[in-house]
Amino acid sequence: MSNTLKEVVLEYLRITAEAAGFGEPRSIPEIIGTLIASFLSLLGVIFLCLIIYGGFLWMTSNGKEEKVMKAKKTLTDAVIGLIIIFSAYGITAFVMNALVDVTT
Repeated sequence: MSNTLKEVVLEYLRITAEAAGFGEPRSIPEIIGTLIASFLSLLGVIFLCLIIYGGFLWMTSNGKEEKVMKAKKTLTDAVIGLIIIFSAYGITAFVMNALVDVTT
């Protein structure tokens, strides 16, 4: 009886996993690629927040030089970060494609 119950539970778990998109096992490069893409997406959101913050600082500086300089530094640092993110994505895409080509 318990073996049958176990099989039924496992079958329902398999159906649920397939409905959630976890049905097919994925290869290691696909998993790594998904993790890297998620991480780079998070960095893009952080960049957007920094740009909004820098713009807010600049707009509320009322012409005070130290606040304007802080806003410019924030915006400059955010753009440099974006360049680093794009570079990291390019390097990652190149390396992952090279690894996939070598292994297939």
